[in-house]
Amino acid sequence: MLVGIALPQYGSQARAESIAPFARDAEAAGFDTLWAGDRALAPVAPGTLYPGCTPDRPYPPEFTTFLDPLAVLTVAATATVRARLGTSTLIAPLHPPLLLARSLTSLDRISGGRLDVGLGIGWLREEYTAVGADFSRRGEQLDEILDLLHGIWTRDPFRHEGKRWTVPEARIGLRPVQTPGPPVHLGGTSEAALRRVGRRADGWAGVVLPPEYAAHLWDTARRAARDAGRDPDALRRTLRYNVPPGTPAESIAEVLRTVRDSGADGCFPDLHRAVREPDEALETGIRALQLLREG
Repeated sequence: MLVGIALPQYGSQARAESIAPFARDAEAAGFDTLWAGDRALAPVAPGTLYPGCTPDRPYPPEFTTFLDPLAVLTVAATATVRARLGTSTLIAPLHPPLLLARSLTSLDRISGGRLDVGLGIGWLREEYTAVGADFSRRGEQLDEILDLLHGIWTRDPFRHEGKRWTVPEARIGLRPVQTPGPPVHLGGTSEAALRRVGRRADGWAGVVLPPEYAAHLWDTARRAARDAGRDPDALRRTLRYNVPPGTPAESIAEVLRTVRDSGADGCFPDLHRAVREPDEALETGIRALQLLREG
């Protein structure tokens, strides 16, 4: 199993000067992957709650400060040579797909072909309102974005006419290093989301869930792949572990062992809510990695 860690990106760890040394030291310590997430705004009175939160605390307070994920990964790409770089996850419909394709292609080239693209549809209606996107059609928009990305990465000239976007026939000579493009993994924790993973994606950009439910979702993705005439064994699982405050490295390592034993292909702890300082996050992550290896 590939083991990664979330880069310092949001909350009290949102410090641009920490990204490069954190990425460099994490790679030197043996982490296989480095990750960034996506959050556009934190409304004062949101209409929807973050999973597990309450009306008086509708989302983690760390969400009020977020560095741009692709900028963070670009810095990390220039500071490393081996570790793969991933998004878990970009809220795809917030991004114009033509420009998203350009940014992802550029990052894949800058990193020498080390990018894994995790895409999702998010949970916060106000983010869609702020960019003029239709929250009620976010799943449909994600499907169209997948069509656009694949087309831009594999055809030249390229054109697209869809329900949401139209791209006139054009030559787009910029090509990713990876062929036919960076692996695309989809997020989500519903059966509908996992069916889309099976039909359309290279894998699941998931989160650590109760084992029985996680296994059920993964079976859903595999069945959908078979039904679509795809090889279910080609699908990959990479899970984010949102580490609760005060969790010791020993407990993080135990979660990583459980994920590894489930057959997942990758897992990474996100320590933004567990500790305040990037150095402390890296120290805790390195200790958990050492304990995992010893076990």
